[in-house]
Amino acid sequence: MTIAVSPQALPALVLNADYRPLSYYPLSLWSWQDAIKAVFLDRVNIIAEYEHSVSSPSFSMRLPSVVCLKTYVQPTRHPAFTRFNVFLRDKFECQYCGSPDDLTFDHVLPRARGGQTTWENVVAACSPCNLRKGSKLTREAQMFPAQKPYQPTVQDLHNNGRLFPPNYLHESWMDYLYWDSELQP
Repeated sequence: MTIAVSPQALPALVLNADYRPLSYYPLSLWSWQDAIKAVFLDRVNIIAEYEHSVSSPSFSMRLPSVVCLKTYVQPTRHPAFTRFNVFLRDKFECQYCGSPDDLTFDHVLPRARGGQTTWENVVAACSPCNLRKGSKLTREAQMFPAQKPYQPTVQDLHNNGRLFPPNYLHESWMDYLYWDSELQP
């Protein structure tokens, strides 16, 4: 079956050479164009394919649904400090009230009092809690984070990412993904 496909349709799950996803959240996916380019550059092996194919006048190929890198990519031990990674570490919940809405980040030791923007001093906080705490210390505000802020490992973020499976999981990906059993579609 030959179809015209948009870049977002039919992505390929990208596995490291050890057959584990490069990342869980966001899930390591490539557009079908990038997957085909990597096949032609001999950088990946095709593990599974979609029923759909793409064709030119002289060539036809089924679209890869799972590809595996031929060369192992060593994951970094410590992920970059980003807003997204702080939210992922804190499971997208305010560390003061548990709300998943309107997240910001809060400096446990406020910047106005010398607090630094580091893994060990920043937590996810909803806007109302962040405003309520302001530049007070946790004991002054009587607001204490659910967990002490810490520098996560890549594995910590992968484990948390598994709590948030994407809306779309193709059946050919399931042997390579490990989500909490109650969250699987």
